Formats: sequence, structure tokens, C-alpha cells
Amino acid sequence: MDDPGFSGLLLVVAAAFLAPFVLGFFPRVRLPAVVLEIVAGIVIGPSVLGWVQIDATIEVLATIGLVFLLFLAGLEIEFDHLRGRVLRVAGIGWLASVALALVAGLALSAGGFVQTPLLVAVILSATSLGVIIPVLKDAGEIESPFGQLVVAAGSIADFGAIILLSVLFAGEGGTGSTLVLIGSLFALAFAVFVAVRGAERSMRIRDDLLRLQDTTAQIRIRGAIVLLIAFAAVAEHLGLEVILGAFAAGAVLTLLDRDEAMTHPLFRRKLEAIGFGVFIPVFFVTSGLRFDLDALLDDPSNLAMVPVFLVALAVVRGLPAILYRPVVGADRALVAGLFQATSLPFIVAGTAIGRSLGLIGGAESAELIAAGLLSVLLFPLIGSVLLRKDGPRAPADPDAERPGDAPVIAT
Repeated sequence: MDDPGFSGLLLVVAAAFLAPFVLGFFPRVRLPAVVLEIVAGIVIGPSVLGWVQIDATIEVLATIGLVFLLFLAGLEIEFDHLRGRVLRVAGIGWLASVALALVAGLALSAGGFVQTPLLVAVILSATSLGVIIPVLKDAGEIESPFGQLVVAAGSIADFGAIILLSVLFAGEGGTGSTLVLIGSLFALAFAVFVAVRGAERSMRIRDDLLRLQDTTAQIRIRGAIVLLIAFAAVAEHLGLEVILGAFAAGAVLTLLDRDEAMTHPLFRRKLEAIGFGVFIPVFFVTSGLRFDLDALLDDPSNLAMVPVFLVALAVVRGLPAILYRPVVGADRALVAGLFQATSLPFIVAGTAIGRSLGLIGGAESAELIAAGLLSVLLFPLIGSVLLRKDGPRAPADPDAERPGDAPVIAT
């Protein structure tokens, strides 16, 4: 790693700026900026132009970007949607995904295509909730039974994949001790939740927070950052992955940020401005810098594995959407399968952790990330086209049962 400096960082943040800026000239192109950010990193990195090497400054900011990404993912959990029939169907669907992922991982391992089948299975079982939520919002489906089911399924997939990654690969002891440590982290989360809830009842504390939240103190934002760093530090101290602590911090903040008297309308926008405006783009551009394009192109068989992993994503996360047919109907179950088969941020994070542990090679990592890039390019686009053909649906009670489990679709 090169000595710290700002020359390389300048090119990284310039690439992070140009990616969405250029996309802004083509509003009809439904392409997430994260795709161009990673591609830009590949172009300016060692694989192509060689303009930037990862130094200490870039490494620190990229690490914070990864932590912030999982923190905001935790904030996206819709706990109101995780109930009743939606929770039951989405949970069963994810368990089916895990089973399919294990079969896919073992099959790929038997063919000599992957190094650690269990890690690949975990990576394949996740969903990019941050990519599909904007698509659902743009389609006016976020509050419909279909949208609630997709968000619930994505939330469970994100949370479950992070837990599995922590239990199976991040713990310093065995699986049992890692589960105990994760339980300790959750116990801390519950204690923090109870303590903050209690503090909110104090009028002096409430008045102080309300007075300082829009001053230069930005006290609510500082409190959120303290919560994020505290959980990341505790997870690291326990020998767990910091992304688990960051995700837990986001989930706790989601539960805390529900009191109308305490909730500021710009609170989450400010956090998103910090994350998506500063740190997260650095993480994705840096992921492009790490992308081993030479290893991917070195052997035609490596390049041929990209569509194989793309199909694996479609099967592992898409096929279980058949279980959603009684809730949203056959056509929308197909769209839900495409949406939840969209995955990139967790693939990038999971392969980075796998490479640091020596569990995955450069070519295999590049194959998985390339498949994730294609999933973000193709699946939401196809799903959106099918959704527009089906027409918008009004919000309805997702827990309402129908005789004979007929599709619950509002008209």
C-alpha cells in the first residue's frame, strides 16, 4: 500500500462525482450510479490506466464507506412490514434461498469453479435493498402489498446474510462462541434502545436535542455517528465483522426514530448526505480499484463464469418467489423474484472479506462482482418493465386472508 496522500484520493472522489453527474444527462437510462462508480475505479486503477493505487487515506475512507453502507442498510429495514403473513412468506422464501444457495455452492465446488462453497452460498443469498427500494418508490409500489413483500424479503435477506457471514467466517472462535458473541451484541442493542427510549421521556433532554439539531452542533447526527462507531467498535472487540455492528446500529436507530415529537424530517436525509455524498462512493470506486480485471480476462473460462454466477443469483433468490404467488399473484411473483435477485453491495463486501481471509481468489471475486454488476443492470430494468405492464396497485392490508389463499391484490 502506498504512503497516504491526496493525489490518489482526488481521482477517486472525482470519479465518484462524475459517475452520477454523467448519468444525470441521460435520465431515461435506469442505471444505478454504483455501477459506473465501480467501473470508473476499474478504469483508473491498476487493471487499466494505473493512475491510482490504494493508499492509507483511501483505505480508511473506503472502510468507513463500507460501514456507512451497512448502517444505512439497517436504517432501510421496514419493521412495520415485518409482521404477519408478509413476514412468514418472506422468511420461508429466504430459507428456501439459503437451501438453493448451498446446493449451488456445492455444485460449483464439485466442478472446481469455487474455492469456498459455503462463502459463495452466503454471498448468493443476499439482496441489494438499497437498489430495489428506489425502483419501488419510482413505480409507486412501496406501500402496496407487493412492495411490502419485496422490502420484507430484502430486509430478511440482508440481515440473514450478514448474520451467516459473521457466524461462519468472521468469528474468532467456533460457531457456538460466535453465536454467543452475536447474542451479546444484540443484548447491547436492546439495552441501548431501552436507555434511549427512557431518556426521550425527559423534557430537558428532548428540548436540548430539539434546540441543537439544526445548529452547527447537528446533535442528532453526532449522536447517530456515536451509535454507529460504538456498535462497530464493539463488534470488532468481540471478534465479529464491523459490518454486523454497523447494520445493528442502523436497525436500532430505525426503531428509535419513530417518535413524532423527536423525529426531524431531515434527519435521515442528512445521514444519507454524509454516507452517499462522501464515504460510500469512495468505497465503491475503491472496490473498482481492487477489481482484478487481469485475472478475470486471463482465462476465457473465468469470463464464462460470470453468466454462470448471474444465473445462480437468479435461481437462488428468484426461484423462491414462487412462494409469493398466493399473496401477490403469479405475474408479480415473477417481478419480485427479479428484484430480490438483484445484488451488488453485499457481493462486494463479502468478496472483500473472503479475500482478506484467503477464502476466495482474485478471479473468483471478479467473477462474482461482475455478475452482481449485471444483476443490477438487468434485473431491476426487466422487473420495472413487467411492473409497468401490470399497472399500479393501491395499498392494501398485506395480512388480510382470502378464501382459498387467492391473490391479495387491491384494485
